[in-house]
Amino acid sequence: MARADMDLHQFDRPLVWAGFKQLVPISIFVIAFGAAFGLAAGQAGLSDSMIVVMSTLVFAGAAQFAALDLWGAQIPLVTMMITVFAVNARHLLMGATLYPWLRRLSPARRYGVMLVVSDANWAMSMQAFSRGLPGLGLLLGGGLALWSFWIFGTWLGVAFGNTISDPKSLGLDMAMGCFLLAMVFEGEKSLRMLAIWAIAAAASVLAYWYLPENSHVIVGALVGGVAGMVWQEAGHEH
Repeated sequence: MARADMDLHQFDRPLVWAGFKQLVPISIFVIAFGAAFGLAAGQAGLSDSMIVVMSTLVFAGAAQFAALDLWGAQIPLVTMMITVFAVNARHLLMGATLYPWLRRLSPARRYGVMLVVSDANWAMSMQAFSRGLPGLGLLLGGGLALWSFWIFGTWLGVAFGNTISDPKSLGLDMAMGCFLLAMVFEGEKSLRMLAIWAIAAAASVLAYWYLPENSHVIVGALVGGVAGMVWQEAGHEH
């Protein structure tokens, strides 16, 4: 048991490099969205250097696009902060699910890894852990792949303008959704997991229809998380 636990916490350069290579295929799609952001940010009035620096330091595509919607001569700072927090609130739950493995790391390494966590590398690392495989190298390496391709895509958008002005017209907006859906189908298959995903999806759809913009992300994640906790606790009681 102890040996298996140690293996799950394995974290070295070969694993990080393997994680990087594993996420390269999905990262290629990120280039298109990075280019779209670079173009949109330029049209919103940001300087070329500011656009690239934003993608480098923030690395949150949906939040960056949301910030552009509020960008102008008078920036509503509080509104922007609330909007960005709402869009990225799912990272609170990602961090909570990763904590059992991250807690073994020093604070510097732990938060360094979390800087590049996004939906894709989180999903793949959690899948690795569920299969009894180490996932921290995949988490960091995959995150570095996504981050570097996002920056490169942003630079392309800044440098070449209308190269990919509308990723949706090419169907690229579905790439990440299809990838995450594949992760779900490859994960644990049980009545419990099916019910949890169904509850989370229903809550997210209802929030999308009736609550403020982007709130469906938080609602779906929270409702799914609570459903998982309740079902697990009920199982332990028996």
